[in-house]
Amino acid sequence: MGGVEDDEPASKRMKLSSEALIHLSNGSTVKESIVGSSRDLMARPLQSDGGEEVVGSKGVIKKVEFVRIIAKALYSLGYIRSGAHLEEESGIALHSSIINVFMRQVLEGDWDESVATLHNIGLTDEMIIKSASFLILEQKFFEFLDEEKVMDALKTLRTEISPLCINHGRVRELSLSIVSPSHCFTVRSPKQNTSRARSRTKLLEELQKLLPPTVMVPERRLEHLVEQALGLQRDACMFHNSLDEEISLFADHQCARDQIPSYALQILPAHTDEIWFLQFSHNGKYLASSSHDCSAIIWEVDANGISLKHKLSGHQKPVSSVSWSPDDHQLLTCGVEEVVRRWDASSGECLSVYEKAGLGMVSCGWSPDGKWIFSGVNDKSISLWELDGRELECWKGQHTLKISDLEITSDGKQIISICRETAILLLDREAKVERFIEEDQTITSFSLSRDNRFLLVNLLNQEIHLWSIEDDLKLVSKYRGHKRTRFIIRSCFGGLEQAFVASGSEDSLVYIWHRGTGELIEALPGHSGAVNCVSWNPTNPHMLASASDDRTIRIWGLNNLSAKQKDTHGNGIHYCNGGT
Repeated sequence: MGGVEDDEPASKRMKLSSEALIHLSNGSTVKESIVGSSRDLMARPLQSDGGEEVVGSKGVIKKVEFVRIIAKALYSLGYIRSGAHLEEESGIALHSSIINVFMRQVLEGDWDESVATLHNIGLTDEMIIKSASFLILEQKFFEFLDEEKVMDALKTLRTEISPLCINHGRVRELSLSIVSPSHCFTVRSPKQNTSRARSRTKLLEELQKLLPPTVMVPERRLEHLVEQALGLQRDACMFHNSLDEEISLFADHQCARDQIPSYALQILPAHTDEIWFLQFSHNGKYLASSSHDCSAIIWEVDANGISLKHKLSGHQKPVSSVSWSPDDHQLLTCGVEEVVRRWDASSGECLSVYEKAGLGMVSCGWSPDGKWIFSGVNDKSISLWELDGRELECWKGQHTLKISDLEITSDGKQIISICRETAILLLDREAKVERFIEEDQTITSFSLSRDNRFLLVNLLNQEIHLWSIEDDLKLVSKYRGHKRTRFIIRSCFGGLEQAFVASGSEDSLVYIWHRGTGELIEALPGHSGAVNCVSWNPTNPHMLASASDDRTIRIWGLNNLSAKQKDTHGNGIHYCNGGT
């Protein structure tokens, strides 16, 4: 699909006034007319003094494209004379003469001539020509209706639009707008529900999206390229973890290491035995932890740090996991092959107990609307419960293991669980389709990303695998360095846009990797026992929590925050001034 260009000097080109053609987005009108018919203007190459001359040190930027994009940016910014001077001095036109004619015809409502010009541009894709013609003729149709020229509109529909043999559903809608004038407004697009001059400008923008970029340079193309480059620099930045970090055009972007939470700001010692699990609430205002001491604790997060809110007692066995409700008002706790309990997060009251005679629960989770509860059962089934404790459904078979994680995607369609030692089940509840992530090593735990597109899988061989689960299941990356020989160690996504992966480790360290590159960023010392679980605050990229066999939770943050802690002790909670 080719474009057209013009080999005449810029000073001799037939062109519209710059206000009319270049500043399309402001709905301006044509100030000058062009002499001559589009039928006399066939496609010719735009002039480039250097032919395929390139600019830049890499030799990949074509000079003609570069100059045209800069000219387009100047016009979009309102620098009309500067854009015209660039075209004049470089001898490179933003658009060819025939494209200028075409743009003028569209803005002036010269529909028949604009369709004829469209065929003379030199496009090779017949479908693009038909689709562009359809848009032009549709505008012609609606303007006839606005002028109450119903017969002319009907003629346009029958003799010009219908013979294109495309968009049949849209053609039927246009027919209805003739029969029922009240239906006319509902079938108009936003660009057609405005003033005539404005709607023609919008039409030209729609045509611009349809035509090849070599023919009409896309709107804001330079801005898009710069934003793309800045985004790539940000993604490649190993330590980018702050919304406040400004990205400048004057230098390549690089954050300092101090954006990573690597200083122990608090130590929370309220549990009396090993802490196995912890999880921040979705709003980041609470932290829940569970322990071998058969209890769970709800911690409150505020500007002064983290404080104990409720200690939840009632389980007869160690509490293996917790799960926050979608609105963070309630919390589930799961005892090891025991029962699942539902708690009111505000009062600390136990609201309900979920159990099955002769069986024990091994995992728990919420439906996205908070109306149902899922639980993994030690007979390898998964149950769905009403909040009042009535079992609604049970998926039997090898759907879960005795020690397993359970996740439900935010649309409620997929249940994810470890179904075999080396496999994770992704069960589509609606389609009744099962997919499997297969690993060569024993799977010990997994974690679902906030966007439901990725899964972190912890393995027995001291590796963490990142899987894409959006469409086809695909292994994306591997993270190594942490230690795991005997215990279940959990990892998590975290940081700004979940750009990092954190994990516990049996060597008492907390490990942090850059998610994109897989490079190890930090190994944080401080705990005196195995670190079993980590959780990154979803609303504060500078807050990370870790739970350990040493019976403590450590809250990690930035170094500059530690100086703000006034107290050294309080409520049984220790405040730290460094990494130990």
